[in-house]
Amino acid sequence: MTVNILAIGDVSGSAGLDVLARRLRTVKKTKNIAFTVVNGENVSLFGVSPAQADSLFESGADVVTLGNHTWDRREIISYLEDCSYILRPANYASQVPGRGWGVFDTAFGNVCVINLIGRCNMDFGSENPFLEADKILKEPKTKITLVDFHAEATSEKQAMAYYLDGRVSALWGTHTHVQTADACVFQNGMGYITDLGMTGPVFSVIGIKPEQSISRFLGNPPQRYESAAGPAKIEGAIFEIDTETGRCVSVEPLRITD
Repeated sequence: MTVNILAIGDVSGSAGLDVLARRLRTVKKTKNIAFTVVNGENVSLFGVSPAQADSLFESGADVVTLGNHTWDRREIISYLEDCSYILRPANYASQVPGRGWGVFDTAFGNVCVINLIGRCNMDFGSENPFLEADKILKEPKTKITLVDFHAEATSEKQAMAYYLDGRVSALWGTHTHVQTADACVFQNGMGYITDLGMTGPVFSVIGIKPEQSISRFLGNPPQRYESAAGPAKIEGAIFEIDTETGRCVSVEPLRITD
């Protein structure tokens, strides 16, 4: 038996939250989705609040992953401790709140979801994600293991993909907000895409008003970013996974626009 697992790219701003609330459950029904992982670290543009995280779950997310903006909304800290269905990167320092991976019960068996963050071109010092993945994979005994690798460099994402091929069912990249055209199944049965893309405003620069991004690149004084207006989109990928072997059968990029 195979199941369809949906991974949704970084939800950006109120537009991203709104389009997910309006469209996700229909997408899940139409595409016969059995399990959904949503990256929610940009719902506030920088971070996510407890109320926004609740909205992601109400919209149809089974698990929410985060990234480099995990701590930008400080009120999320206690939520990370209380809710086992939201993950922050596992390779953050061991003393920080929350959890970086979990095993979740589903109708088709247990699923392990791992959240990792890259180190290349990121502005903080996390632990080595490759070594952290090795440690985690010694523990869960699940046929299906999914990895959200929140990283800047395509080379780091691809290197991680080759490193984990044959050990996990699917690995997808998040963070850069631009969907890549390399969805595939690796030689040893791991589904992969370098970046899922973004769920948020269509006419934007990675979710932000274009004029604000242009102003920054022109060298003007910084200003508080605002979410762009106009139609919104959902981007992600659907991984068809064999429940007996844990191997990925196919990967289908997803893009839905208002």
